[in-house]
Amino acid sequence: MPAVSVQRYADSSSLAASAAAALVRRLVELQAGNAIVHLCLTGGRIANRIYEHVAGMVATSDLDPGRLELWWGDERFVPTDDPDRHSLQALTRLAGSFPLDPARTHPMPSADVFTDPHEAAYAYSREISGITLDICLLSIGEDGHVASLFHGHPSFEPTQSLAVGVTDPPKSPERVSLTLSAINRAKEVWLLASGSEKAGPVARALRGDPTIPGAHVHGVDQTIWFLDEDAAALVPYHECGL
Repeated sequence: MPAVSVQRYADSSSLAASAAAALVRRLVELQAGNAIVHLCLTGGRIANRIYEHVAGMVATSDLDPGRLELWWGDERFVPTDDPDRHSLQALTRLAGSFPLDPARTHPMPSADVFTDPHEAAYAYSREISGITLDICLLSIGEDGHVASLFHGHPSFEPTQSLAVGVTDPPKSPERVSLTLSAINRAKEVWLLASGSEKAGPVARALRGDPTIPGAHVHGVDQTIWFLDEDAAALVPYHECGL
């Protein structure tokens, strides 16, 4: 069973700054020996704040953006320039001080390229096939969903596909998402949660509640939860004896 750790922070600001610093350190470690690192990004308010911090750290770190392959865990199936797209939000925050190689940047297909999310998912499955994600970032929703995998919805049904089109989702619009099969082959999964509305699903996920999609994701090597105190309010502390 891969290692699972929970890191708590006093508030969302501390969470964003600390998670960004941890991410930059870990990416530098993984790039040792000129390795190419595959990083899967997520959407959401706390994730976007993390990307802003990461952008500000690049110049004073040993991180080489040119040796990063960027992927996405899910995306809204809307036109490329729609401001609600996770990739547009992330790249807008990173691009200013974070030189990105277009050949190594893999946003999910958009609605102005494909006619429906199923076609887009098939295309992304082919693109990411054979790739091992080094780190997969995920936000957890108020209902416990991760990526765009929702309990009680076909997106959450077992499949060996790497990406799935999400039609008629609990939250509009339609989406494209990596599947559990794709997420759970990542070496490390980092889950992010901030705010009291996340406390219930976070606690249930950590208890292994099968109705919570967040309970089903894990890294091959390790799984890390980054929580502020509000999101961690229902998670008990565990002390290790000496």
